[in-house]
Amino acid sequence: MLEDGRIYGRGAQDMKCVCIQYVEAVARLKLERNYKPKRNIHLTFFPDEEIGGGHGMRAFLKSDEFKAIEPIAIVFDEGLANPGEEYSVFYGERTPWWFYAKASGPTGHGSRFISNTATMKLVKICNQALAFRDEQEALLNADDGCKHSDMKKRKLGDVTTINLTFLKAGVSGDGGKTYAINVIPTEAVAGFDVRVSPHLDLNEFRKKLDEWCSEEGVSWEFVESNPLQKHYTTSLDDTNEWWQIFQRACSKRGMKLEPEVFPAATDSRFVRELGIPAFGFSPMNQTEILLHEHNESLHKDTFLRGIDVYVDIFNEMFAHI
Repeated sequence: MLEDGRIYGRGAQDMKCVCIQYVEAVARLKLERNYKPKRNIHLTFFPDEEIGGGHGMRAFLKSDEFKAIEPIAIVFDEGLANPGEEYSVFYGERTPWWFYAKASGPTGHGSRFISNTATMKLVKICNQALAFRDEQEALLNADDGCKHSDMKKRKLGDVTTINLTFLKAGVSGDGGKTYAINVIPTEAVAGFDVRVSPHLDLNEFRKKLDEWCSEEGVSWEFVESNPLQKHYTTSLDDTNEWWQIFQRACSKRGMKLEPEVFPAATDSRFVRELGIPAFGFSPMNQTEILLHEHNESLHKDTFLRGIDVYVDIFNEMFAHI
């Protein structure tokens, strides 16, 4: 919906907007410049990204259809808006490790002192997880006292977030409409949304989860069947010619890039797992980040300028073998 010079609606700042810009940029290159790239350009559209991507991009990368278009030199995926003058470009992202913590223990009447109940055990886990959360939030907001101009404040992607997103316990005789307040439940479950920064080793974090859930009658398991067990990033140095070309294309437009770790998760992580360099990039500077918020919007001028940006980037990048 277009109103007051802004495009409103769910997806106005995410991949839906960027996909349209891709299509328009390629169409403009073909129509206006009779563009003939030295490489094939594939535009892909997949479902499932918001719920993990296991049945979308990850499945595609194992398919015969993907094998038929290999080798792939470079991949573009969505990025985020940047409120400043810079344009954010993401070379990696935090790995989602969604997990359940489960506890079991004795039951009994609520009037008694019963030890090691399921809820008591689960509360201990929650407290440890939230204490870790506080530590990471303190790191994000910490002032290291260094005033050198080349030292930048940490961004969200530089730390690990963990959020307690649901709790389940209680004894019910009507499917959860009401619960017996005077009966101690034998089982309790908590769900956590974790986004592990590349600056934290995944094996070390796994040890932390094992430690939190080491008490008898306690366990944890992943929500997803097979989350990534290693961080994958795209190098931003002289060894990556595509980074050099991308920088040059943006520099010609006077665009200043701000490399970051993507704070959430995109399909890029599956591409990088295969060793293919990938950039998360949305040409949206001077734009408040409103991803999935109420009144998510993007100014039409920013959207239209983004098409021009992609035209120049594609023209530069895909003129190379």
